[in-house]
Amino acid sequence: MTGSDVSRYAATPPACRTKFGRGWPSGAPQFKTRREQGAETMTERHGISAEGISAVISDHGAELVSLRDAAGEELLWQAGPEWPRHAPVLFPIVGKLAGDALRHQGREYPLGQHGFARDRRFAWIERAADRVVLRLVDDAETRTMFPFPFLLDVTFAITGDMLTVTSRVANPGDAPLPCGVGAHPGFRWPLADGIGKTDHVIEFDAAESGIALSVEGGLLGEAKPLPFDGRTLPLTEALFERDALVMPDVASRSVRFLARAEDGSVVRALTVAWDGYKDLGIWSKPGGAPFLCIEPWYSMASPVGWNGDFADKPGILVLAPGESRDFAWSVQLGQ
Repeated sequence: MTGSDVSRYAATPPACRTKFGRGWPSGAPQFKTRREQGAETMTERHGISAEGISAVISDHGAELVSLRDAAGEELLWQAGPEWPRHAPVLFPIVGKLAGDALRHQGREYPLGQHGFARDRRFAWIERAADRVVLRLVDDAETRTMFPFPFLLDVTFAITGDMLTVTSRVANPGDAPLPCGVGAHPGFRWPLADGIGKTDHVIEFDAAESGIALSVEGGLLGEAKPLPFDGRTLPLTEALFERDALVMPDVASRSVRFLARAEDGSVVRALTVAWDGYKDLGIWSKPGGAPFLCIEPWYSMASPVGWNGDFADKPGILVLAPGESRDFAWSVQLGQ
């Protein structure tokens, strides 16, 4: 995409938006009131579906808030006191910066963990029965935290029993755009009633190093071994006692999260695949939280002891003026 293409892309008029609610069985608009910082904020949700899957997306953070199979069973974590989110979009950073501050050209900007996109209201660009597109662009408020122009489109599309979520990051400015982008979907764990947490595994589609980076106060520390059995990672709550498993530059491009019965048969499974992302996080909140997050990322938290200019951050994505890149992840249901 050229610079002029980015400009036209950002200028798509609101008039192109379709009537709200077409993806819902009732055909009626869906609204939900969300409390933020003591104020009531109205958010809109839109449902999309195909023969084997249905999903609901909120304009608050362009967040996937429901994912159901053909039988109508919910597979996405439905928020709660353990973690009040479902599947946030991570932008313009993934993870944490030292002191929750972005440093650039001698100035500091306050920027919390995983960035601000997950708490911003996106604009609806397209709404159809099986696809939606939402958009976030920089404004005066975002520039107090992140001093760069950007355009972020998030597209949700269903085909058969697969949901694909594509984040397009574009640089409409005249200087390089450093940033990070990631997905953070949380799934039920256990995946099925009557199955224990330790009856679940994650199967990787390629051989991995078996190493993850430790997390120390939200920052990346030393490498540690993971209990892989070949390409399979058995799941236990103890894996997450010290926070997330952070795997940089993974060889795999998909993982299969599955639950097995006592006889070894697969009770339920889903496959998470990604394209454009290079790193992977796996997380559940310590203390027995009933969800598991499988998180494709481009970029990670800052290393312990690193406190440099954001543009020089290890593993950061840098887009040239006029450049855009797509980052996609998908979830496919079935055994």
